[in-house]
Amino acid sequence: MSPWPQIVALLPMRHDSERVPGKNYRSFAGVPLYHHVMHTLIACPLLAGVVIDTDSQAIMDDAAAAFPGTRLLERPKHLRNGNIPMNDVLMQTTARVTADYYLQTHSTNPLLTTATVTRAIEAFIGSIPQHDSLFSVKRLQTRLWDAEGRPLNHDPAHLLRTQDLPPVFEENSCLYIFSREGFVRRNNRIGSRPLLFEMNQFESWDIDVEEDFQIAELLFRAREQSQGASP
Repeated sequence: MSPWPQIVALLPMRHDSERVPGKNYRSFAGVPLYHHVMHTLIACPLLAGVVIDTDSQAIMDDAAAAFPGTRLLERPKHLRNGNIPMNDVLMQTTARVTADYYLQTHSTNPLLTTATVTRAIEAFIGSIPQHDSLFSVKRLQTRLWDAEGRPLNHDPAHLLRTQDLPPVFEENSCLYIFSREGFVRRNNRIGSRPLLFEMNQFESWDIDVEEDFQIAELLFRAREQSQGASP
C-alpha cells in the first residue's frame, strides 16, 4: 500500500424512489440534488476519484456533462429492483472498481461538507490498524423507550437531565469507509472493529420522505445565506 492509501468515493443512485419520486435528480436549491454531494466529494483532496453507480440514464447523461471526470457505472439489471439490498450493489461495484478503501455516501445527504468528509478520512486512516472501517453517527442524549414502554437508556426512578444521560449513537447513513477485503468477509460495510465518526445534527440530515426534502432545502439555503452566498 502506498504511504497514503487510494480512497475512492462511491455514490449509488436509483432512478426511481418510492417515497420521494425522482429525488436523486430533483431540483434542490436550483440544481439536481445529487450535484451537492458530488461537489462535496470532488473538492475533497484525499479522494482519488468518484464513481457513480446508477440505473438511471437521466443521471448518466447529466453526470457525463456536469462532472466529466467522474466514472459512471451502469447498474446491472438484476440489481435494479428497489428491494435489492445495498450490500449486493456494493459487492458488484467494489468488484469493478479497484481501491485500497471505499468511501460510500448518498445523494440524499446534501448538507454534508467537504471538511467533514476530509476529517472522517483522516480520522479513519489515523486509526488503522485499531479500526478496520468507519461509519458516521449522530449523538442522542434523550430518554428512549421500547414498544412495550420499557426504558432503554435511563432509570425513570432517577430522573437525570437529558444532557447527563449516557450518550447513544444513531447510524446516520452519511459516511462509510471500508475495504473490499473486509466487505467481502462480512458482507457488510461495517467491519468487526469500526470507528464511530460523530457528526452534528445539521449535516446528518437525510432525505427519506417529502418533509425531509423541504426541510433540508430550507436548511441549505439558510446556510448559504449565512455564508454570504446567493440564495
